[in-house]
Amino acid sequence: MNMILNIRRSMSVLLLLLVLPLMSLDADSFKDRLHWSYSGSIFILAADNGKQGADPFPIVPSLGFSAAYQVRRLLRLELTEDLYFSNYEYNTEYGYPMACNPENRSAFVMGMLTGFQVTGLFPIGQNGIDIRAYGGLAADIRIVVLAFGLNHPDDFTGNIETDAQLQTDAILHYFWDKGRWFLPTAGAGMDFPINEKYLLGFDFRVWFPLYRLWTDEQIPKIDGWRFGAGLRITTRKKSG
Repeated sequence: MNMILNIRRSMSVLLLLLVLPLMSLDADSFKDRLHWSYSGSIFILAADNGKQGADPFPIVPSLGFSAAYQVRRLLRLELTEDLYFSNYEYNTEYGYPMACNPENRSAFVMGMLTGFQVTGLFPIGQNGIDIRAYGGLAADIRIVVLAFGLNHPDDFTGNIETDAQLQTDAILHYFWDKGRWFLPTAGAGMDFPINEKYLLGFDFRVWFPLYRLWTDEQIPKIDGWRFGAGLRITTRKKSG
């Protein structure tokens, strides 16, 4: 838990260090440059576990929000947060977790995908439509607990191959070991004005498992990649 708090604090400090020198001392001006967004997305937690007899890779819903500070008319710094849930089991043969269907679960994972990114805006004509392109860094802050509803003696055998608590502990260690929480991200989207106060937009995002460069050589290459598609509502403010 201390590690989770430290990561979140570090990203918040980084955001402040980058934004504070750019802020106007005028509180109204800062407020006008701040854009809030609320989103609903579908995440694809890519995996290729068919040969190990695992369940298909999951497609999970996510809810999120973001706060973007408009540095220039066409440039923003954006802090994002996406919340998702998934069930996991632990593959003892290969030594790594696999997302699974509820009947095979050992652990319940709540992920808080926290990102900081630079966003460029590309207006289309004079009708208020913007294309967005962005990239940055993200931390997948995963809280791992024993799956709910497991209380049968067969779920706690003392053998990691069949013991849900031992598997949950192994899953927690795996996710927080060797920088597996670190996921650079990039994406693109488009926003359309729906009235004077709000924009309706869509996004396509990808998260890169950079940790695969130094770990997990034995698992399929697609494992660890994330893909997302979603809709979002953004507040409209003055141009900077």
